[in-house]
Amino acid sequence: MSGRVTLLLGGARSGKSKRALDLAQTPPLTFLATAEAFDDEMRARIDAHKEERRNLGWALIEDPLDLAAALQNHTEGCLVIDCLTLWLNNLIFYERNVETEVSRLTEHLPAGGDVILVSNEVGLAIAPENALARRFRDLQGQLNQQVARVADRVELLVAGLPVVVKDDA
Repeated sequence: MSGRVTLLLGGARSGKSKRALDLAQTPPLTFLATAEAFDDEMRARIDAHKEERRNLGWALIEDPLDLAAALQNHTEGCLVIDCLTLWLNNLIFYERNVETEVSRLTEHLPAGGDVILVSNEVGLAIAPENALARRFRDLQGQLNQQVARVADRVELLVAGLPVVVKDDA
């Protein structure tokens, strides 16, 4: 039986991750982290996110690249993927084929259990000044659109408040 897919979008510090944890209700609870700690500041951010989940019964998967494999193995409970933006960054950094990986991701949605995906909305600001940043912004917008198409529910987080964009209940 397939689960429900929820996409949470928003800017930096808009409350996406907290909302994902609040929505995750169906055990077993699994958190898939896509971040890699390339510096001390990022290590501190990762540690803070881990602390939020400490003693709450979450299983942890740390996978910066292969979300499709995690979805194939997700058969029950709730899987929170945080976040698609860092995943996209990793795909570009490791020179993976973004189009292929996004297709693999969306082909495995919905999974066997509930899936909550966290992603940044980066297209609301001014156009970036360099080609790589513009490419990233465009790819992020395309990724968000493709996941939103297969999602049952899409919320935009604004100042910690969820705004429902789509609900195919």
